[in-house]
Amino acid sequence: MEETIKENRKKYFFFDIDGTLIAWTKDWQQIIPESTKEALRLLKQNGHFVAIATGRSQAMARPLMDLFDIRNMIHDGGNGITIDGEIVDVEPLDYDLCLKLIEECEEKGIPWAISPDNTTYRLTKDDRWQDFARDVYMETRVVEGLDPRDYDVLYKMYIACSPERQKDIEYLKILPWARYHDTYLFVEPTDKSRGIYKMMEHLNAPLEDVVVFGDDLNDLTMFIDRWTCIAMGNGKQEVKDRATYVTDAAADDGIYNACRHFGWI
Repeated sequence: MEETIKENRKKYFFFDIDGTLIAWTKDWQQIIPESTKEALRLLKQNGHFVAIATGRSQAMARPLMDLFDIRNMIHDGGNGITIDGEIVDVEPLDYDLCLKLIEECEEKGIPWAISPDNTTYRLTKDDRWQDFARDVYMETRVVEGLDPRDYDVLYKMYIACSPERQKDIEYLKILPWARYHDTYLFVEPTDKSRGIYKMMEHLNAPLEDVVVFGDDLNDLTMFIDRWTCIAMGNGKQEVKDRATYVTDAAADDGIYNACRHFGWI
């Protein structure tokens, strides 16, 4: 009886996007199971709090909030929170360290780009960045004479270099970064749990009622023993090893099945 009462309490769900809310085929075709949308609908209907947890900026993830009808989000790698569709807080990168990284890239002839605000595009000073990166993730705009000192804050940076070349960049040993492409890396916050702590403090809600869903190594920061952690069946083994529970793959109704298993829907 005590376990049933506990599971009937309001929970606070945080879902990773790629590999969790969205499944992918081997040829990178997007799959969004109808069962996932139904699970989210039922969670909200049952009074639970539902949020996305992503490394993306709020602007880049906003269309996915609309797609899944979710109004809350941890974004900017844990440095930002959005509640009921409105940004409550977003913390930029360390400004001085970013400037030093750009100076180092300039000295070494490494192309760079920046995101100084919450937009769906990045800025760079010439065509070298896109010529090297060949990226279609987001729009890249060339601003002749671009000077990062013209902006008060920097939220993300993009360094066009190979994994081998990045070893020579000293300030990457200090700033947080992630690599999703062979041709460039993101300098961005990487601790999703930080955003969850901020969200729960803002909501004045108990950490023990947090539930996170994830699949990849960038989700490990939110797979901690303070709350319930659900690993997708398609997830990396390191994520599964740290999980409270391993569900089915995202494409095989993993979110819905886990929520049914625990009686949340």
